[in-house]
Amino acid sequence: MEAPPRKKLKPDNDDTSQPVSSGPYGLFAPFRALGFITNHVPFVMQVHSARGAAIPTQVNIVTCVGRSWAMWSGDAMKLLFVGTDTQCGIASLAMIGEDVWAASGSNVIKYVRGKQATSLSNPFDSSISSILPFGSLLLALTLDGRHLLVWNTASSELESHITFDNGFTATQALHPATYINKVLVASAEGGLQLWNIRTKSCIFRFDPNKLHDSPKTNSPCSITALAQSPAIDVVGLGFSTGDISIYDVRTDERLLRMHMEGGGIRSISFRADGQPVLATASVSGNIALWDLNAGGRSLHMVHGAHDGAVTSIQWVPGQALLISSGEDNSLKQWLFDSPTGPPRLLKSRSGHHGPPHLIRYYGEDGKTILTASRDRSLRATSVVRDTRSHELSQGSLSKRATSLNMPVSTLKFPPITSISYSKTRSKDWEDVVTTHQNEATARTWHVQNKRCGRWLFKLPETIGDRRVDPGVAKASAVSACGNFGIVGSSTGTVQMWNMESGLPRKLFKLPDPPDEVTASKSKSTTRSVTGIATDALNRVVIVSTLDGTVNFFDFHTTELQAIMVLPSSVVSIVLQKESGLLAVTCDDLIVRLVDVETQRVVREMTGFRGRILDLTFSPDSRWLITTSLDSIIRTFDIPTGRLIDGFKTPSVATSVSFSPTGDFLATAHVDSVGVFLWANRAQYAEVSLKSIREDDVLEVGMPSVQGLAEDESVEAITALTASDPQDVYATPAQLDSELMTLTFLPRSKWQTLLNIEVIQQRNKPKEPPKPLEQAPFFLPTLPGVEHRFDLSKPTKEGDAEESAQSARGLVSVQSEFVRKLYEENVDGDYEAFFSYLKVLSPAALDVEIRSLSGIQELLMFMGALTRRLQSHRDFEAVQTLIKVFFRIHGEMVVANDELQEPLEALLEVQRKESSRLLDLVSASLGTLAFVRDAV
Repeated sequence: MEAPPRKKLKPDNDDTSQPVSSGPYGLFAPFRALGFITNHVPFVMQVHSARGAAIPTQVNIVTCVGRSWAMWSGDAMKLLFVGTDTQCGIASLAMIGEDVWAASGSNVIKYVRGKQATSLSNPFDSSISSILPFGSLLLALTLDGRHLLVWNTASSELESHITFDNGFTATQALHPATYINKVLVASAEGGLQLWNIRTKSCIFRFDPNKLHDSPKTNSPCSITALAQSPAIDVVGLGFSTGDISIYDVRTDERLLRMHMEGGGIRSISFRADGQPVLATASVSGNIALWDLNAGGRSLHMVHGAHDGAVTSIQWVPGQALLISSGEDNSLKQWLFDSPTGPPRLLKSRSGHHGPPHLIRYYGEDGKTILTASRDRSLRATSVVRDTRSHELSQGSLSKRATSLNMPVSTLKFPPITSISYSKTRSKDWEDVVTTHQNEATARTWHVQNKRCGRWLFKLPETIGDRRVDPGVAKASAVSACGNFGIVGSSTGTVQMWNMESGLPRKLFKLPDPPDEVTASKSKSTTRSVTGIATDALNRVVIVSTLDGTVNFFDFHTTELQAIMVLPSSVVSIVLQKESGLLAVTCDDLIVRLVDVETQRVVREMTGFRGRILDLTFSPDSRWLITTSLDSIIRTFDIPTGRLIDGFKTPSVATSVSFSPTGDFLATAHVDSVGVFLWANRAQYAEVSLKSIREDDVLEVGMPSVQGLAEDESVEAITALTASDPQDVYATPAQLDSELMTLTFLPRSKWQTLLNIEVIQQRNKPKEPPKPLEQAPFFLPTLPGVEHRFDLSKPTKEGDAEESAQSARGLVSVQSEFVRKLYEENVDGDYEAFFSYLKVLSPAALDVEIRSLSGIQELLMFMGALTRRLQSHRDFEAVQTLIKVFFRIHGEMVVANDELQEPLEALLEVQRKESSRLLDLVSASLGTLAFVRDAV
């Protein structure tokens, strides 16, 4: 027999026991945890019914996710909200009305609308194992099984407590229906007692031999499940041996006895829609259904309902619907189409039940993360909405498992060792290629169709007429075009397949190890491939080997172009296709950056105290983020090669991935089933990126599961902002007076201004606007491009004069553009004028230039362009304005002698500055070429 359970062990997915630090944070701050559904704590079901209705109108499910809890809607299994974190892990949940109660450590916490409202403290300072609502009271059992505590939920005061005798370790409590002030308490020794909580007296002790026919051994048979049946006085008992007893507590008589194979009973539930059916769940993940009218005959056995132990099962009142949760981090709904028919899976929400060891952002929008776990599954985890997360199907495993009488988990693919993808042709065919542990084949996946692909890329066993050892698939890559998948093996075979047809296309032959390979490295003819990468233009294929070489092949001809020999074995490679930088993880605890164009090492990142596990680039190729066995996530600045940020996590991060949008860093940890997001604080505030030492590494807690409400989003962004740095370098408007400075505006603005006539002609409406039948009241406006209302109240005496001025025109009224032009100093740099000019739209700027009238305004504008060129500022803006100005007013400038002298001055400055710009560009290109050749 099994020993009595004295303490509930914390499973692997309860990884949120570490409180999150409140700061200070470096470059990354904890944001949110993804992929948590439930754990070993039984769920609580909340039922809302209309008055007089037998069938509930709304069902909510509350599950435990470590130090917090989550509420799900029963109809669509959507996440409604998450409670705030507790200091310790939650051991039990209960609901009284709309309030959620959670037992955490020695306290019981009351939640109102997801926030902590009241905390009840245990006077014995021992942890609480389970709680039970009892009308206006709340009952709690301590973890040592010695005490039963009774609180008044209205006053939050401890009314009484019951201390059990020695030899009675309380594990379960149940309030029998219609029993006033009485509670049944089950023990780990197999005993059952009926207590009155008001008088604190034991009313009756049931004989363990009547409850269960236990063999005569020293190991007691503990009661692990207790449930009330629809019949008064009848309860269901589940034992650690797998036996189930239906017992009448009033007559002290056992009515039925059943036995369930596969381990101890974890949960019992009676069907509540009039059908005499009992559901039981075991530690092996099976769910059994029993017909109580037929003497406890077995109706159905759902093998492998959960991949781990089933923690709780409950029937929805008035419906043929069974809800189950398991330690495999899943919540499922089972529907019964007939009273005696087998159940079918209706809805489910699940996550990994093993820690993910490989994660990669999928696509360029940063909304989906591909995660591979030791539970032999591949999941697409949504960052923006939990309902979009799903597991990629591996086929009809449930039917095969049922026919073979095997667990579903044993039929899944082996754990994934590498993931590569390209979304270019994701709508047409498979877009993901994975390699698996100890397999000589690679598999394709179609993320859009949520399933495994059609093709298996099997490594060749013959090359020509020669038989070769295919080895084990170690690395994979998908070309940027999405047409080809490349797989490398442990024996040095590198083959390319077509993603559309699944046919092999090319074979890349690795040469024998070069002479530069040191004696300590293997010189055998079989060279294990550790990484494969292709560039963005399908020009080169990069293959790294375990003996410390990086091989560059021509993508089209498969010819070997170059070989790099590194001083240490290569563990993995990651290519940033936009910048052409290849990050090589070496076995000597150094990350080397290789320029693919020059095929030379340009940077070396050092300082690691443990084996490097994974790395990722930032989208702009400026940062390199690494994780290692020393539990530190480091961020290196690639241009300087220095460490600019580092933080230590409570557990080792096995994989990291940076969002393509640059907003989040995703990490997976060795003891967690979830994916953790860290906010990039550089997007919210000015963060100092000075180099740091290893001693400056911060210890940071893990992100919590709780999401951010809409009214808290502003506060959350404020919390992510950094404190004011002491010595932050502010970039001046112009680094040096001899340099040529451009504007910070997008290039499209000046291109639009140059082609404004073509754009206006293209966007011209086909029909003229129709006048309104009755024009609405309107306020008079002031002249100019900006819409400004004339709020002045003219007098009747001035009406005649104003009408006369309107008849003569508005040529004497200056716009804001012309006014700022006149206010500038003719010998200055026209900074205020150009600042105003930059905020105008291209259409408004075109109108202002066309509105220039008179010789004086043209003269002033040409002078502004000349002075701006001489100040070496806004070069591309001035060039655009010159072209637009002369296109509009060129004939007028040529026809007036007063404008010839400023025109010649502008022409001379234009030639001089254009020549200076060409000289600066040539000097910069020469310096860059020298530096690249010298490195």
